[in-house]
Amino acid sequence: MDDAVDEKFSRAVLFEEQRPHLRAVAYRMLGSISEAEDALQEAWLRYDRTDTAEVDNLGGWLTTVVSRVCLNLLRARAQRREEPLEPAGPGGEPGPRIPDPLLRREGVVDPEQEVMLADSVGLALMVVMESLSPAERVAFVLHDMFAVPFDEIAPLIEKTAAATRQLASRARRKVQGQAPAPDPDLGRQRVAVDAFFAAARNGDLGALVAVLDPDVVLRSDGGVGMARHTVVLSGSATVAGQAVLWGKLSPFARPALINGTAGAVVIGDNGRALSIMAFTVVDDAIVAIDVLTDPERLAALDLSDFRDHLND
Repeated sequence: MDDAVDEKFSRAVLFEEQRPHLRAVAYRMLGSISEAEDALQEAWLRYDRTDTAEVDNLGGWLTTVVSRVCLNLLRARAQRREEPLEPAGPGGEPGPRIPDPLLRREGVVDPEQEVMLADSVGLALMVVMESLSPAERVAFVLHDMFAVPFDEIAPLIEKTAAATRQLASRARRKVQGQAPAPDPDLGRQRVAVDAFFAAARNGDLGALVAVLDPDVVLRSDGGVGMARHTVVLSGSATVAGQAVLWGKLSPFARPALINGTAGAVVIGDNGRALSIMAFTVVDDAIVAIDVLTDPERLAALDLSDFRDHLND
């Protein structure tokens, strides 16, 4: 009995060593923190009832298991999305779901999130990945983000290695075309974001247009339950006009790192989160703004660190 307990403990330790990597894989594939945790739980259950004594690369084996669980979840999600899209509301077109953001205060180091954010996975990139097919997303994430060879991915998605390569290439073109890489200098990102909020607070349309890329895209995900809606606006003039309407919220914006890039958490006087705003800054201009306003999803996030510093 002691030997069985020791073996179970040893297997649990081995799994926990892989957990940060597996969580990073699942989050990139699913864009949902809770679903990523569910995928890891399912992977643990499969691992716990499988004899892996002959497995040479446990990390690779577990990555495959987690990826298969995620693929099934993505396929189920895609089937649900075959239903008609919810209305976008005035002035916008239906847009993709904003994935769960990874948040932390600037200057605060979180080793677990560092693993989640390695290799840069900004929220704008995660949004674009929502438009990929399940097979495209799995191929792109595993190969481009985790360097898994195509011949190892192919059996997972039931494709040949050549077809898997094509899927990843197609996904890469979509991502590169719609989610440009942000400036690596976080300080330059913050300058642009601060200028945006200052201009919005002052109602200065000219200053807003100046800090926005001419082709800037604003994506907003809000509403509750069946009333949920997503909106996409584009063009500096249109986005600047919307930003002016948010001017009264500027004093409540708390600087934040959102998926590793400059952003803000907007918290009202009552301590209730009003929105999370992620910015993609390229060459000192804001090219994308992704906004989450869904009260239910905001309530599910841990924002205690930002509330604690509300009066900084």
